[in-house]
Amino acid sequence: MRELLRSLPALAGTPLTFDPGAAPDDPLDLFTDWFAAAVDAGAPEPHAATLATADADGRPSARVLILKDVGPDGFAFATDARSAKAADLAANPRAALGFWWPAVVRQVRVTGAARHLGAEASAADYLARSPASRAAAAGVRPGEPLGSLDELRDAMTAARARVDSDPGFVLPSWQAWLVVPDEVEFWQGSADRAHVRLVYRRDDTGWTHRLVWP
Repeated sequence: MRELLRSLPALAGTPLTFDPGAAPDDPLDLFTDWFAAAVDAGAPEPHAATLATADADGRPSARVLILKDVGPDGFAFATDARSAKAADLAANPRAALGFWWPAVVRQVRVTGAARHLGAEASAADYLARSPASRAAAAGVRPGEPLGSLDELRDAMTAARARVDSDPGFVLPSWQAWLVVPDEVEFWQGSADRAHVRLVYRRDDTGWTHRLVWP
């Protein structure tokens, strides 16, 4: 594995020009620009992000999910209340999101507090999903022991039938969440390893940003 890992190319994408001196005051504006650039460059699934959480004992966990919205208040995603990430966030609301767009050699790191958006926003998120996505959420029991793949497929088939017969059905355990950032880092990779790191931090007066060493 060591030889294989060291033989693989890194930073193989096409870096984009980035002038940190022209960066906007609000990191969400810069995130919007970088996200659009990743989409334009054909980055696969640019809306995929790694969400990192920790439980009440500080044990970390990370998984990839799909970002559902970005707005002035933060970064939105959704999950089942029965999931490990929901349990972590209920015990410890601090969270981090990581985006990696190799096509443009860029990553964005977000840290902040996550908050549950309530029943109305959760229902709206659930109903905005495709029937297949709603059925997938309704047919599973996150983290519970599974006897067989046939049991999983049967549950998914039954859930799809329920969704199709009742388009207004909302999974009671579905939750919409928002990561409200207090720090956002923009990392522009470079083939010569002179990577550019621009870090935004929020204080009582708003956002400030500065370059840091790579």
